[in-house]
Amino acid sequence: MTTAIVDFTTYGNSMAEALARVGANPVLAGQDRILIKPNLVTKSPFPVTTSPMCCEAIIDVVRACNPDAEIIIAEGTGDPSCDTMAVFETLGYTRLAARKQIRLADLNTEDLKKMKNPACRRLPEFWMPEIALSCFIISVPVLKVHTLAKMTGTLKNMMGFAPPSHYSGGGAWNKAALHSRLQEAIADLNRYRQPDLSLVDASVGMADSHLGGRQCDPPVGKLIAGFDPVAVDRAAAGLLGLDWQGIGHLKKPI
Repeated sequence: MTTAIVDFTTYGNSMAEALARVGANPVLAGQDRILIKPNLVTKSPFPVTTSPMCCEAIIDVVRACNPDAEIIIAEGTGDPSCDTMAVFETLGYTRLAARKQIRLADLNTEDLKKMKNPACRRLPEFWMPEIALSCFIISVPVLKVHTLAKMTGTLKNMMGFAPPSHYSGGGAWNKAALHSRLQEAIADLNRYRQPDLSLVDASVGMADSHLGGRQCDPPVGKLIAGFDPVAVDRAAAGLLGLDWQGIGHLKKPI
């Protein structure tokens, strides 16, 4: 399945090109309910978190080919000192939602469904927000090195679906219980629910850490799109100068 890496000029132009190149438009046209999942781990602005302008460009493409679809932007922030709705407000998503007439959802407080998969050795059961099971999910991370997972991409971005009520582990982060054997946790979580479509904002890139530090210099200047999240993340790893074969959750298809 095709993975597209396009040069970044503007979100509007580059997003439309990336989605067209992977044949996303007819797929989006057939969806009733679309959930856009940015990476808003904290209230720090882009490029630590996904820019609302990036998500707006996705909304515009969806609306152009499917004006009747319900669109939701959903996240469950990882920082327990930051309420997700407050993060939406700080980063401009509340204004975006009002302008585009879409709903914002806090994945940390959504109704849950207990799921089981004995093939998942790290997470033989998982409490999944029910909204993840009724929507077409577009995962929209930013390109970053990750201090624990080596990189954060579209597969790691799905950790936002882990509810703190079950996965805080009493730690300093809402998803801290998953940080042990993290590579396995990322893989298992995506066995329960993968993104249906992935769009990695690699227009800038974070070179040292997922929470701050040095930005890529020069900026990476790309957007990555694709339906296969493993292939998308392998391409993203290459843009960071990383060998995906050394990243546990990317070694084999999920």
